[in-house]
Amino acid sequence: MMRVLLCNCSASLPLPTVTPSKPQTLFTTTTTTTTSTTLNWPQKTLISALTGALSLGLAVSPLSSLALPSPLNQPQNHSTEYCRQEEREDSFDAAPESITDEGIVEEAWEIVNDSFLDTGRHRWSPDTWLRKKEDILATSIQTRSKAHDMIRRMLASLGDPYTRFLSPAEFSKMGRYDMTGIGINLREVPDENGAVKLKVLGLILDGPAHTAGVRQGDEVLAVNGVDVKGKSAFEVSSLLQGPNETFVTVQVKHGNCGPVQSIEVQRQLVARTPVLYRLEQIENGATFVGYVRLKEFNALARKDLFTAMKRLQDLGASSFILDLRDNRGGLVQAGIEIAKLFLNEGETVIQTVGRDAQYQTNIIAETAPLVTAPVIVLVNKNTASASEIVASALHDNCRAVLVGERTFGKGLIQSVFELHDGSGVIVTIGKYVTPNHMDINGNGIEPDFQKFPAWIEVTKHLSKCHRLQEG
Repeated sequence: MMRVLLCNCSASLPLPTVTPSKPQTLFTTTTTTTTSTTLNWPQKTLISALTGALSLGLAVSPLSSLALPSPLNQPQNHSTEYCRQEEREDSFDAAPESITDEGIVEEAWEIVNDSFLDTGRHRWSPDTWLRKKEDILATSIQTRSKAHDMIRRMLASLGDPYTRFLSPAEFSKMGRYDMTGIGINLREVPDENGAVKLKVLGLILDGPAHTAGVRQGDEVLAVNGVDVKGKSAFEVSSLLQGPNETFVTVQVKHGNCGPVQSIEVQRQLVARTPVLYRLEQIENGATFVGYVRLKEFNALARKDLFTAMKRLQDLGASSFILDLRDNRGGLVQAGIEIAKLFLNEGETVIQTVGRDAQYQTNIIAETAPLVTAPVIVLVNKNTASASEIVASALHDNCRAVLVGERTFGKGLIQSVFELHDGSGVIVTIGKYVTPNHMDINGNGIEPDFQKFPAWIEVTKHLSKCHRLQEG
């Protein structure tokens, strides 16, 4: 069995010192491997979201048990061979194979070989990397500790500061970025009619959903009695969220041909709200400005920011300040969804670039914005990753002016992969560019103003931006 952390993460900054209640394996999925020494790495991970410093996002993987589209209401007697295939794959999850120390190193090698994007130092090539594998096969590794040290040296040779090894203890801390609070990761799967259904892409092993009986590959049908047909993975993840230790009922269909079951799951959401907000009066009390501080992009960021903005609007705010200073990232999907709250339908949030065409993605807003009032985004040298996605999306679409210092400049995309022994590797697999096609990585974003401007200047600047866009 090979298990993969199906989320994206980068680590330009130290991992947060958060200790979960017990070690957990985050968002795993299972594929078959041969019993020979050489491991067969699964097909490449497809990225449906971007990442930055400590930025996690939803990802999809074309694994056989999850990627095959099927009708939403498929009869149980259809495709018996496919149902048997699912059962065979489930058996691997129940009985994981052992792996040698050499196998762990080779597993990490395969991940880099399939996915790594050299973004500047040009130390990677297929030939040089193949020689690394030959060195591994020629080496006898006596302990797991030495295997981990070899992986560290192997990754360091790439010259990429964001591609690195995670010990089992470091890997387990990533449970704080669970988007749902019940330990599952959802994937949108199109059926033969083009409609969307949701499948459980991964589970936190021994997490709330896993313990309650949710299985990898299950189709999610309803949450607390609400039909989720046609809803996005992010929307349903929000429905699953709630106060810690409360319960949510999830209706699932087991596998492609299995029974439908309603399962009650107790939430274990460890994230705390990252949003602080207040209403301020300016111009001798005649005008109200909504101030929102966003400390990080965790599982609660989008929902809590949405609530704050609505309350400030109801209190009479006619303009807004979004403070992203010292916000070094978080869940990138939360950053993307937050940017969409300010953008018009069809406007670009961010673009991705990778080794293969599958990584060329243009993410756009699908609905009307929550607010259309002028926005000031406060940034500084510690504004990084997911924060830079939000800042550039609002800036390039003439929705906000940026005030403060040039941002950090972290524009690479990482994925986190779990190895067989509970350790993991973070690998750079792409980069993102702004709607105006600027490469953020290593450059950062230059603000429009260094000092806080008058609101009349903000209005003039945004009007000029719109005129330039219209040609």
